[in-house]
Amino acid sequence: MASVSCSPCSTQAARHLLPLPLPLQLQLVRRLRRLPLPQLGLSSPARRGVPLPRAAEGAHGRAAAKEEDEVEEDDGARGTEGAGAARGSGRFAADYISLGIREPVYEVVEVKANGSVSTEKISRRQLLKSSGLRLRDTRSVDPSLWLMNSMPSLLVREQAILLNLGSLRAIAMHERVLIFNYNSPGGKAFLELLRPRLNPRNINGGPAMPFQLEVVEAALLSRIQRLEQRLMHVEPRVAALLEVLPNRLTGDVLEQLRLSKQSLVELGSRAGDLKQMLIDLLEDPHEIRRICIMGRNCTLDKVSDDMECSVPLEKHIAEEEEEEIEMLLENYLQRCESCHGQAERLLDSAREMEDSIAVNLSSRRLEVSRVELLLQVGTFCVAVGALIAGIFGMNLKSYLENNTWAFWATTGGIAVGAVAGFFIMYKYLKDRKIL
Repeated sequence: MASVSCSPCSTQAARHLLPLPLPLQLQLVRRLRRLPLPQLGLSSPARRGVPLPRAAEGAHGRAAAKEEDEVEEDDGARGTEGAGAARGSGRFAADYISLGIREPVYEVVEVKANGSVSTEKISRRQLLKSSGLRLRDTRSVDPSLWLMNSMPSLLVREQAILLNLGSLRAIAMHERVLIFNYNSPGGKAFLELLRPRLNPRNINGGPAMPFQLEVVEAALLSRIQRLEQRLMHVEPRVAALLEVLPNRLTGDVLEQLRLSKQSLVELGSRAGDLKQMLIDLLEDPHEIRRICIMGRNCTLDKVSDDMECSVPLEKHIAEEEEEEIEMLLENYLQRCESCHGQAERLLDSAREMEDSIAVNLSSRRLEVSRVELLLQVGTFCVAVGALIAGIFGMNLKSYLENNTWAFWATTGGIAVGAVAGFFIMYKYLKDRKIL
């Protein structure tokens, strides 16, 4: 459709607007600007080039120009609103790149419910998107934060369970589990126990237990088995040391006792932390119910904490699983308490042996101190005799050197005096209970 030039259109519009009052002129200008271009036969430059009439000059003209600019700003805002919304979705990514921060990428092993195992690399954003977790939830399983999250934990979220058990870091979901640090001893032991558990089937042909429960049980079992293996390795060594000590006190034996005690302290600490985690989980039925409703169309009432399911059968199955989970946790809690108790008993025996060794060494040091004291008393008595001999050894005339009996009398007097002094000091120390 052809468009007319701007100057004739503006002249005609000005001629028609001159007889009208100023408010009506402004209203007419607004309406003309809001009409589509085909209706006026004007192009966009021509439509925006319409000047205000000469009658609108002065103060009223400035007001009219201000209102016209506001109308143009409103039109520009409507035009840029869509572009701003389009840029908003990519703003976070652009800021992330502009900061120069490299997004963490994890190398994990993915084990699915059918038993298939694969290794893949997944970024933190993809991990959060696929598991429905928040950024703060991943702190407990992030391998780069192993110094800060050394305490064992089992966190239950709506779509995933986060496992942190020693060197095992994993995220269990409804149909798969992601394992971090899969080359660590904890990750290898977990994989060896999990894969055979995914094969057995019950009578109806379905899985014997839900996948996430199989993952949790395999993780707890692998952790407790590793603790029991370490206990079985340390216990015979400590028993052999207890039989040898304290009769044979050598440097090698004492070093083995120190290393064994250090292992028992570490073992008791890990078993105690795992025991406390299981106790806290058993004392919180809300977390157990959240495990039961995972993957089902069920919710928990915020007031009564009761399970509400759309299908009554699912509620019945979830209640049965709640009892199974409690029995499962109780079983592993008993095994953990047994391991922790045995480690504490061995540690107490090692500490008692250290006390016995300390007493034995103190007794030996006391004997050495008594011998040293006796030698010092004897040395003192002999030193007094040497003092007398030194006095007679001076080159001064005492007229005793002319007598033949003077030498033997002096020598006998020094010997008798030294022996008498020794026994006098010995009796004095005995009376004071120093010896």
